[in-house]
Amino acid sequence: MNYWWVNQNQTSRQEVEGGYMWSPKLQKGGKRNHFYETMKEVAPGDVIFSFVKQHISNIGVAQSDCYEVPKPSEFGSAGDAWAEDGWKVDVSFQRATKAVKPSACMDVLAPLLPAKYSPLR
Repeated sequence: MNYWWVNQNQTSRQEVEGGYMWSPKLQKGGKRNHFYETMKEVAPGDVIFSFVKQHISNIGVAQSDCYEVPKPSEFGSAGDAWAEDGWKVDVSFQRATKAVKPSACMDVLAPLLPAKYSPLR
């Protein structure tokens, strides 16, 4: 089992209510993005921390491997800068009993974070 961090500021409502997480395959200009690429590593049973407005407010469990789909139509104008082709993982989300603000406990978290590709600084 792995643990994943997903930033969902623009599309959290659609993704949490829809039971999935989505990312473009590439940046709009066609360049690769490390974070988009990691979607392909998610596996059923992995834990997903949903980060929205500086809080972890939902926690999910991946229900599928990653698969290819176009950008969800329910995003509307959210993510206009994203490419249309993307990755999707089905996720069963649950609202956290109490939202956690990671920046409030950075003294504990900082030593645990990777030097490269950390979700927090």
